[in-house]
Amino acid sequence: MIKLEPIYTNLIEPPLQAPLSFTNAADAVDAIEALYETATNFLCGHFADYHAGKTPEGHYRACYPKLSITTSTFTKVDTRLSFGHVGAPGTYTTTLTRPKLFRHYLLQQIGLLLENHQVPVTVSVSDTPIPLHFALTDELRLAEGENRADASPLRDIFDVPDLKTTNDDIANGDAEIGPDGFRPLAPFTAQRVDYSLARLAHYTATDPAHFQNHILFTNYAFYMDEFVSFAKKALADPASGYTSFVASGNCIATPEIPNITEAVKQPQMPTYHLTRADGSGITLVNIGVGPSNAKTATDHIAVLRPHAWLMLGHCAGLRNSQSLGDYVLAHAYVREDSVLDNDLPLWVPVPALAEIQIALENAVAEVTKLEGYALKQVMRTGTVASVDNRNWELREQSGPVQRLSQSRAIALDMESATIAANGFRFRVPYGTLLCVSDKPLHGELKLPGMASEFYSTQVASHLQIGIKAMESLRDMPLERLHSRKLRSFDETAFL
Repeated sequence: MIKLEPIYTNLIEPPLQAPLSFTNAADAVDAIEALYETATNFLCGHFADYHAGKTPEGHYRACYPKLSITTSTFTKVDTRLSFGHVGAPGTYTTTLTRPKLFRHYLLQQIGLLLENHQVPVTVSVSDTPIPLHFALTDELRLAEGENRADASPLRDIFDVPDLKTTNDDIANGDAEIGPDGFRPLAPFTAQRVDYSLARLAHYTATDPAHFQNHILFTNYAFYMDEFVSFAKKALADPASGYTSFVASGNCIATPEIPNITEAVKQPQMPTYHLTRADGSGITLVNIGVGPSNAKTATDHIAVLRPHAWLMLGHCAGLRNSQSLGDYVLAHAYVREDSVLDNDLPLWVPVPALAEIQIALENAVAEVTKLEGYALKQVMRTGTVASVDNRNWELREQSGPVQRLSQSRAIALDMESATIAANGFRFRVPYGTLLCVSDKPLHGELKLPGMASEFYSTQVASHLQIGIKAMESLRDMPLERLHSRKLRSFDETAFL
């Protein structure tokens, strides 16, 4: 079915700016910022006039900035690098948004392109309109809901989000080379990024600018409480390197103002950020229960291009040799979560990443004071099964239990495989460390009294392990952490 594009007889746009070429990353990013500000100021200005009662003169449109690079040779680069270069001669391009938010990322990625290919990059205006909703300031976004009685439909006056350019075709490997022969330079288009930034603000009640490069996921509020306690101590220690703590509602605590408060009304996914000046801090997200929430959170956080994400959750231990409170380090996954089957087929393996596994194992050893063979007393490495049915125990047992046994699974939860699979899909290093909270196959169900005792003794240690693992990954060179195992045959140059 062919989608008919609207034809505007009076299209009003900012003055067209000629493409510019750069051999310096900082200059290129400055130019991207200037184009983006010109475009969004244009849209915001005309929307403010419209909201104040001024009659629109036509359809107002401004487009995203675009970055392109053209190379005519098969440049030989450091083959250990999984990013920062294109694989074949041609023109590669991407639309960009929120350049101030992504400035460090853009400087890094553009700098590598210039270094590896020794050709300039080009900054220009794309032909992809910026939807009004993604351009508005917070103040104007409030005004957006106050409709004028005499108003025409907003889409007659401004561009609105377009699902044609809001998809995961590039990340999924489904993107086709366009009629112009251009290939994608980055894993997400600008409108896909803007879509996720808006969703993140909605689900977490914190601005995307606060998200750090190291993400911890959990499914219990107890971890959030413990994270607050850790943050208070970290802010009081100048040697920690942490500069602020951000809670829901964008409530910010600093060493000078250490009071940690948050919005009274909690969002769907409460999120805390323990920040460092360079973005290398730790964000903790309570995704709640279930693979759908896990996919939603990772779908949107992925556009921020974090350096690693880990799942710290509870699980059902499936082996009689396990005890409540034992740790499970996932090295493989059985995916019965269903939510990613259309994006990442079940036949695609989701491998364990050595860098993550070592960081987690070392952190467990540091916190428990056990090492070597003795560590097996409290931690088992093996396959984790993730299902989409919280009450799987109530089903006829021969089928599920047989499958779990055949897969050599040692633990079962509802989120870990989803988070790992989406990490694989979006090229974000991932890992899982679970804590056994019940053993349903052996008569030890998760009951209120047992759970309370378990939570009071294990949550603090579990969270400390996750934090220590992240802090060790923070010190690892980026080119080592972003493994080539996560890159396909024809990858984008940008991480």
